[in-house]
Amino acid sequence: MRIVECLSAQGHPNILGTHRMTFEITKDSELSRRGDCVIGVRANKGPVDFSSEFKEACKSVETRITVILSVSGMTDRIHGIGSPALTFIHPTEMVGRRSNFASDRTVMVKADKAACNIDRHMIDALKSSKSRLDMELAVEV
Repeated sequence: MRIVECLSAQGHPNILGTHRMTFEITKDSELSRRGDCVIGVRANKGPVDFSSEFKEACKSVETRITVILSVSGMTDRIHGIGSPALTFIHPTEMVGRRSNFASDRTVMVKADKAACNIDRHMIDALKSSKSRLDMELAVEV
């Protein structure tokens, strides 16, 4: 069975997408230039809003998590795994991490990409507040 969480966010002029270890989507509307991991703002969901079924499925290191990002007809994929340490309790920020570190913001660990590895054409498109980022998080159970 496949369990999917879908959300959307917007671009922002301060999106850099240069962080080497994480990528982040936030429900916040403002972004400083220091937020170099952020690739989308004004998200319509945070980790706390995900279904209990999805959250439970992600609490195993055996769980493979796939993130599909879509912007202006472009698509990129990020693959990672779950962890028993994932809590999904943060109300506004979701972070994918290349490391095994987990916090209340973490939605996947051991990701094969961080913000700096995402297609640069997508990042350029996300520098416009008129851009829409669609994100699908999927697990197979």
